[in-house]
Amino acid sequence: MTSPLLPEASSATACAGPTILVIDDSATIRCLAEKVLGEAGYRVVVAENGFAALAKIGDCHPALIVCDILMPRLDGYRTCALIKASAGFCTTPVLMLSSKEGLFDRARGAMAGASACLAKPLTREALLAAVRLHLASRF
Repeated sequence: MTSPLLPEASSATACAGPTILVIDDSATIRCLAEKVLGEAGYRVVVAENGFAALAKIGDCHPALIVCDILMPRLDGYRTCALIKASAGFCTTPVLMLSSKEGLFDRARGAMAGASACLAKPLTREALLAAVRLHLASRF
């Protein structure tokens, strides 16, 4: 019997897989990534912007970060560069999300330290393939 005062455990919070931090100002993208990655066995932490992500990163110690490029105040490039400048997270893979599929976004992402750039709209297959590829050497 479930207590009406306590939430039921979801698969996303109950899984013991590596932690992935998803940073995106779009609630739709955050929910999609959380669902897809949670169902695949990953622990997912979400942040709605770069500042929120930087506040959470030390507590969740992600094995991989998925970060949108276009966000207000602190964009994905600067968020990635700050993460990569940190001694504790300089080796953490960062996958950038871009609504444009241009060479400029990929090059600027690489200059900020991103491991790869994924195009939006994000598909389940592309997200999982990129996450598995970039986590393969870490686990």
